[in-house]
Amino acid sequence: MPETLGTLLGASKAVLFDFDGPICDVFRGLPAPGIAAELADLLSTLAPTLAGAARSTHDPMEVHRLSQQGGAKVLAAVETALTRAEIRAVAVAGLPTAGAVAALQAARNAGRHVAIVSNNSTECIREYLYLHGLGVFVDEIIGRPRLRPDLMKPSPHPLLTAASALGVPANVTVLVGDSVTDIGAAHAAGARSIGYANKPRKVTTLSDAGAGVVVLRMQEVADFLNLRVLPEKEL
Repeated sequence: MPETLGTLLGASKAVLFDFDGPICDVFRGLPAPGIAAELADLLSTLAPTLAGAARSTHDPMEVHRLSQQGGAKVLAAVETALTRAEIRAVAVAGLPTAGAVAALQAARNAGRHVAIVSNNSTECIREYLYLHGLGVFVDEIIGRPRLRPDLMKPSPHPLLTAASALGVPANVTVLVGDSVTDIGAAHAAGARSIGYANKPRKVTTLSDAGAGVVVLRMQEVADFLNLRVLPEKEL
């Protein structure tokens, strides 16, 4: 039987939100390709053999993953630079994604635990939530595992960490994410998933990746959760 937004959220005890996309556009004001180039320059200086691969991607996270091949000191330097860049980026990222604040608030009002689960740094997530007054809606922030890019999503590690921190089994959590890595991480953790298609092409890619359901607007998540403010037995 196909899953619906109702079955996914209705059965959940915790709603986990990816950060970049569902909550905000992290690199809106400071584009990701520029940050990737900065990190590639640093990595090329510290580990010249990785220069070609580093400069072939526009994704800062991929440069970070690549830096692990340079050894512990190189990885630490690139990760520190990435975190600093992310903090600069969220300062100019602008308003949250349309419907994101409503979704966070609705999840809290509906009695769900709420966590941010992201490959972005905990520091930048905390800074953005502070700047926009959103921390009150979030129980846990599970950011990028320090010095362990191999444990970033699509590894299930961040979701399992979130479930443990919230005190619930992973199979009663649902992750709202906008990437194939989010959906893969949810599957690996035994969690449910909602794909947020913030670009038309993502409807197909998220569905093909196995998202339980795909939504086009974060407000859809809020609207359903607003129907679940009362415990199910009282509805």
